Amino acid sequence: MDAEVAGIDRPITIAITAMGGQGGGVLADWIVAMAEAGGWVAQTTSVPGVAQRTGATIYYLELIRPQQRNSRPVLSLMPVPGDVDVVISAELMEAGRAIQRGLVSPDKTTLIASSHRSLAVTEKANPGDGRADSAAVLATAEATARRFVHADMQAMAEKTGSVISAALFGALAGSGALPFERADFEATIKSAGVGVDGSLRAFGAGFATVQTPPPPEPVVPLVPAEVIGGNPRERAELARALARLADFPPAAHDMLRAGLRRMVDYQDVAYAHEYLDRVALLAALDHAPDHTLTIEAARQIAVALSYDDVIRVADLKTRGSRFERVRTEIQAREDQVVDTTEFMHPRVQEICATMPAGLGRFVENSALLRGLLERIFARGRRVRTTALSGFLPLYLFAGLKPWRRRLLRHSREMAHVQAWLDLTAATAPRDDRLAVEILKCRRLVKGYSDTHARGASKFDRVIGAVALLDGRADAADWIRRLRDAALADEDGMLLDGALRTIATL
Repeated sequence: MDAEVAGIDRPITIAITAMGGQGGGVLADWIVAMAEAGGWVAQTTSVPGVAQRTGATIYYLELIRPQQRNSRPVLSLMPVPGDVDVVISAELMEAGRAIQRGLVSPDKTTLIASSHRSLAVTEKANPGDGRADSAAVLATAEATARRFVHADMQAMAEKTGSVISAALFGALAGSGALPFERADFEATIKSAGVGVDGSLRAFGAGFATVQTPPPPEPVVPLVPAEVIGGNPRERAELARALARLADFPPAAHDMLRAGLRRMVDYQDVAYAHEYLDRVALLAALDHAPDHTLTIEAARQIAVALSYDDVIRVADLKTRGSRFERVRTEIQAREDQVVDTTEFMHPRVQEICATMPAGLGRFVENSALLRGLLERIFARGRRVRTTALSGFLPLYLFAGLKPWRRRLLRHSREMAHVQAWLDLTAATAPRDDRLAVEILKCRRLVKGYSDTHARGASKFDRVIGAVALLDGRADAADWIRRLRDAALADEDGMLLDGALRTIATL
């Protein structure tokens, strides 16, 4: 369209990418309402998608101010790559997708994005750390856009009791990308008449972030650990555990403190001492100047000893902090009642694992008893943890914590852990790099039920390759490759291929 012949200015083009529930449609409606209130012609279209969670939608807007009273501009229905003035993304990876689509260009586009992440299904399904690299998206956005405005708009919305669309609207106003005053934006929110006060607070936070970026977070100095809670004997034992950190290199102290905190939360103070005992055996074999073996042992042993079992799951689901977190996440008011329903489907293996070791083995070996348990627990159950009938059974299961060491699951986990640590200790004197990679393989074992079984199977297969690689200078590199292959896909096909390659070496 020739703007001079038609007697109209060039349109302002805006693309909004948002997931379901983030208010992308509200944001688009606000922009259209503001433009029309100022005498502009505005049009919005949307294309739904299924990129994340309930789906990501692209909203495309064109705003134009006719120069002649009777002119009727023809507006486009879809964004044209390389010809978008403003791109607004309600999540960081949505900004990355907008860049991939060519909507962001260095000569004209102002890119406004929330820097928070809502993990995609593919990221969460990855057996390892499947999160996409946020730093890469940020760097690409800086290089691709004419101007890049970003902040954690979701945090702003939660802090102000509103929604992210209001914070993004404020960031748009603060960016100066549209020829409207702040008062025009605020008047639009007020005229909508829904959630006005909260929206204005979030709007103000978004506007202020663009106008005056927040200062960097101050560095908080570390304070000495202080033992609180428990009875006098437990406090004395925990103080003794903290004092034992002096026996380890300072580089490992932070990781060890985190491990101690995890052990006490998971079991008790005595378990924390068991943790330090296991780490100390490997630390005595660590002669590297950077103490990599000790640090990795502190990390991985803490994870291994705090395995997920029925007791742990029940404990976490009945904690008061969890109910408070749920209320906070859904932004429930104090006068609102929130019901929480959990879906649970324990296998017979999990039921037997919660029995004393001898009894659990007896039941597992009895076809009659196994069949009875399978009929009882054949179907999954929906448990309302906000009702006494649902909360009390889980609370009683969580109360089995003091007896955990006597249960079948614990005896099996500790046997597995001990074999892993024995292999690490035997390897460390001759190949410290390989010993570190063996420790890192514990990342493969996680979760419970089928997830735990798959991870343990992969772990055993990777560790089984250590004997095949023993004595090779590149043994550590091969174990790392095997571990990465096991983490890369759930089915284990990449691991199968890597193991076949090793068999031919």
